[in-house]
Amino acid sequence: MADEPNTQSTDAAPATTKAGKESVFHRLYVGTGAFDIVGKRKRWYIFFAVLVLVCIASIGIKGFNLGIEFEGGTQIQMPARGANGPITADAAKQAFADALGQQADSAQTVGVGDAATVELRSDTLDADQVAKVKQTLFDRLKPIGGNGQASVQAISDSAVSASWGQEISKQALIALAVFMVLVTVFLAVYFERWMAVTALIALVHDILVTAGIYSLVGFEVTPATVIGLLTILGFSLYDTVVVFDKVKENTRGILGLTRRTYAETANLALNQTLMRSINTSVIALLPVLGLLVVGYILLGSGTLQDLALVQLSGMLAGVLSSLFLATPLLVDFKMRDPKYRQQADRVRARRANQARKAAEREEDFDASDDEALGAELRKEKAYAAAASVPARTPKAQPRRGRPSGKRKR
Repeated sequence: MADEPNTQSTDAAPATTKAGKESVFHRLYVGTGAFDIVGKRKRWYIFFAVLVLVCIASIGIKGFNLGIEFEGGTQIQMPARGANGPITADAAKQAFADALGQQADSAQTVGVGDAATVELRSDTLDADQVAKVKQTLFDRLKPIGGNGQASVQAISDSAVSASWGQEISKQALIALAVFMVLVTVFLAVYFERWMAVTALIALVHDILVTAGIYSLVGFEVTPATVIGLLTILGFSLYDTVVVFDKVKENTRGILGLTRRTYAETANLALNQTLMRSINTSVIALLPVLGLLVVGYILLGSGTLQDLALVQLSGMLAGVLSSLFLATPLLVDFKMRDPKYRQQADRVRARRANQARKAAEREEDFDASDDEALGAELRKEKAYAAAASVPARTPKAQPRRGRPSGKRKR
């Protein structure tokens, strides 16, 4: 798909020229169409195509780091406070390895202060293995229970079945399918067919990119991750609907006009909502960052970490797709319609006619100006020639009347 030529209407040309001298923030604020996002959409397509291919390749090759809820296993939990001092996750993991001769899948400290606990996760263990691990942990680390005494009862265990995580995944997929069907119907009724199609493409992009980030980085996928993934769909769709609503408003009756093409009008709508989208995204990301910092770093909650990470990555992907993918795709789909191509031809013909008339007026002005200048030069030459001729001295004329002499008497 070729980029749309970067042609603006004559009415918008002064604003565009002036915007080149203004700051980026002022151009964002006024939204005069100075950022040619739609006209340069080919480079955005390349960027998103590479991003999606990398994410798909990572999902297919590397896969996901599934949590114990999806793979099943045994979880052992104990207080992070021991008779010999604080109990670290590394110390608990080493005790687990010495007890069974194998490493635990993960070990982490959850919570802060007296409420802090150490969690160990591993493959499914039988009763004898669990008892052996608990005894080793007690002998080495002496965890202190709620009664203030070190005891083996302070160490708890639980078995998690993989079927529970599979059931969560199944319900999440059903919810996702229902959501996308309802969204498609709503967008098709409120907007139009191509807007619904492009919004769904942007939505699928957000899901793939978020999942790909989890695969690339190796974040653990938990039920909280699935819940967070479902929450970002609404945010991504909201931003796209805001832009499309402005596009719909600006392009109303455009087929009968020759001021701008559909691509230019959509780009103007995108610029007019660009600052709003950025502000909305920043405001929405601040609570997520707070959830990540306070919930995980300070409180040490793994569930809050999983929820915040998926929302952070999903919201960022949603902002990019709603601004740089959805509207350019909409323009390409709309320009397949002969009516919009003909309207674009009429716009270009009108501009070419205006440019031709302006050039003719400029030529006429130059010709008349040259004639006036030539006449003025001829006058100056005539004056100069007249001034260079020396003035003639008149000859003495004889005086008429009586000759001079004394008067006879």
